Amino acid sequence: MALKKPKKPGQQPLALQMRGIEKSFHRNAVLRGVDLTVRRGEIRALLGENGAGKSTLMNILGGIVPMDAGEILLDGKPVRIASARDAIDNGIAFIHQELNLVSDLRVYENIFLGCELRRGLRLNHWGMRVQTNQILRHMKLPLSADALVGNLDASYRQVVEIARALRQHARILIMDEPTTSLTDVEIHSVFRLLRTLRDRGMAVLFISHKLGEVRALCDTYTVLRDGEVVASGDVKDVDERDLARFMVGRDVSAADDYAPRPLGEEALRVEAFSSPRRFIDISFSMRAGEIVGFTGLLGDGRSELFSAIFGCDPHVTGSMFVGGRRVRVRSTEQALRLGIGYVPRNRKENGIVKDMSILHNASLVTLRSLRRRHRPGLDLRLERERFARRAQEMRIRMGSMDDAITSLSGGNQQKVVLAKWLDANPRVMIFDNPTQGVDVGAKEEIYALIRGLAASGVAVAVLSSEAQEIIRLCDRTFVLYHGLIQDELPRERMTEENIMLLATGGDLAGAQDVVGGND
Repeated sequence: MALKKPKKPGQQPLALQMRGIEKSFHRNAVLRGVDLTVRRGEIRALLGENGAGKSTLMNILGGIVPMDAGEILLDGKPVRIASARDAIDNGIAFIHQELNLVSDLRVYENIFLGCELRRGLRLNHWGMRVQTNQILRHMKLPLSADALVGNLDASYRQVVEIARALRQHARILIMDEPTTSLTDVEIHSVFRLLRTLRDRGMAVLFISHKLGEVRALCDTYTVLRDGEVVASGDVKDVDERDLARFMVGRDVSAADDYAPRPLGEEALRVEAFSSPRRFIDISFSMRAGEIVGFTGLLGDGRSELFSAIFGCDPHVTGSMFVGGRRVRVRSTEQALRLGIGYVPRNRKENGIVKDMSILHNASLVTLRSLRRRHRPGLDLRLERERFARRAQEMRIRMGSMDDAITSLSGGNQQKVVLAKWLDANPRVMIFDNPTQGVDVGAKEEIYALIRGLAASGVAVAVLSSEAQEIIRLCDRTFVLYHGLIQDELPRERMTEENIMLLATGGDLAGAQDVVGGND
């Protein structure tokens, strides 16, 4: 089970070769003759915009999707991977963005799930505990085999998936957007483990849209665009702007493009908002045309706060005013009638209906406006025409609008979620982590949409854990810590240093305030 530490990681044999991989869905060519290699003791980043073919390529390697043409070699020998079991048997482990764990089971039970040890007719719990603890010690992790997975933080859940891969004698580890739900501390913990596994000879394929993480962790990179490899090399030879240009096919400016806008009357105000164990005594206001940021660390209460504003918390106390009128929002339907829109943080659980088409997902909050005036039913022609215009404006990559929403990449799903709210003409719009899991090109398009909403007079709240996102978009920001507003930062004091200090419970009055460091 132990992996040997390579003497010279950069000169190790090839663990994986994928040659001339091709795949089409119906008439849509997703992969066009893709070549990919990764060596033992190497972490290779697999990059590309949403829809570039990354997931399809990895699903082929993981035995989930069959390829149309090409070949796969492991340690120089051709192999046939026709199922997920074939991939596991060949030492390939695929850790998906949505972790495949059972929260009500213990660590050792998850690690052996589906391949339990037995002693006669009974399960060998003792043997599974012993082997699990051996793996955890090998990984140098202070984690008990008997810990309940549901009680673990996000980084340790990632670790349990990796431990299961080691128990299955994995030699190649595929990680798909592994840091999406992790805090900075948890990310460092997972990265430390991946470096340890790399140094012991494991090959790692790392899929991420966060180019800073790629630069910090990976040894090499491969970039896909429109189903073809457009760039490949050593990470040390490129910077983030190079990688972004490879992905998008043009220069993507990371410069500060903030521009002030004229502000209107007060659109939303809350006073002394509180909810037990979620947030305490929150007061703020927003004006028409203003973009206001709310940031902090994971668990700071910002998502819970705006969920309450949207009518999802029956226990909230305090006062709320929309357009200067005091309201009591008891339901999401009432929030919609008041002109409040909400793009939730968890797109797959709360933003889309997986069993519905792209078109029907895009129309969910505007059905009232599609009703026919003189006869029952919806104006289906208007529905299609309206979404077709919006899809073209937003550059949504899709086959047919009647396809399932799940046929789209994550970034294009997010655009559909945004599209349904743009057609609802909100007066207050809430974006909770609007670019989570979105590539660099789509991120710029979403930023432009948010700015456009504000320019049209909508009051916009941006909830984000990314300081740079807050700095690029917002007129001012509130930093939360353990359910409390720690401080409000105007534009000139909005720096990564100040945000991080406040987000970790610090006080700018007791530290050197950094002014204008990011402008």
